Amino acid sequence: MSKITDVSREEKKMLRSVFLRSFTLYTSVTPAKQGASGFCYSMIPFINRFYKNDPEGKKEAMARHISYFNTTVPMSTFIMGLCGAMEKENSENKDFDAGSINPIKTSLMGPLAGIGDSIFWGVWRVICAGIAISMAQAGNVLAPLVFLLLFNIPSNVVRYYGTFLGYSLGSEYIEKLYSGGLITVLTKAASIMGLMMVGGMASSMVVFNSKLSLSMEGTEIFSLQSMLDQLFVGLVPLCLTLLCFYLLTKKKMSINVLIVGVIVLGIVLSALGIA
Repeated sequence: MSKITDVSREEKKMLRSVFLRSFTLYTSVTPAKQGASGFCYSMIPFINRFYKNDPEGKKEAMARHISYFNTTVPMSTFIMGLCGAMEKENSENKDFDAGSINPIKTSLMGPLAGIGDSIFWGVWRVICAGIAISMAQAGNVLAPLVFLLLFNIPSNVVRYYGTFLGYSLGSEYIEKLYSGGLITVLTKAASIMGLMMVGGMASSMVVFNSKLSLSMEGTEIFSLQSMLDQLFVGLVPLCLTLLCFYLLTKKKMSINVLIVGVIVLGIVLSALGIA
């Protein structure tokens, strides 16, 4: 607890502002970037403070934090605090690698989402709902309010102190990593973990199941999906993901055009009976 509160009065005010802004994290969600705009908005107190006299640094920081972000809400402020500590170091140390900020942010999204989802959505929500349902069955009109209080108070406490914890630990350990020369190793490891997380998301969220088959005398003699699975399980989703990545990065295609294109492709394939 001493590490959490071991910050100056001005920094406490800044961290509370970040905490309050974090409530807007998912008020504006897009398929391409999820809570990126909310994350960037939450980071503005850090950016305004650390790049007060550096307009170019402020623009670069804003561009960094408008990238994809998605994790459990109560755990999100820990990442914000950590990123804030890294932005502080970047503003003070010319040798700091600003490219390490996003890989570390990305690498933390998956593990913290797993922890947060398990605790708050998988366990605590069920317990709170069980208590509230028992009260409702007994005719207590306060049951919905009790559920909201039981569920939201702990999650917001975690969110509040997570902001301070991420910032405090980040400031301390980033300095140690740089002095020990381990920041390059950490950045590389974070990049690898982030890529693994994105790859896992792509394999689970991009799905293609073909219905195309041929039958003779009631016996199926050809199935496109079975043939594709024999070649490579998940071949079509992988190719589609790589194609979208190519169009976004190399051809600079608009994400909105790409989303509409994928929707139209799905409709056409369904109408033709292929998928």
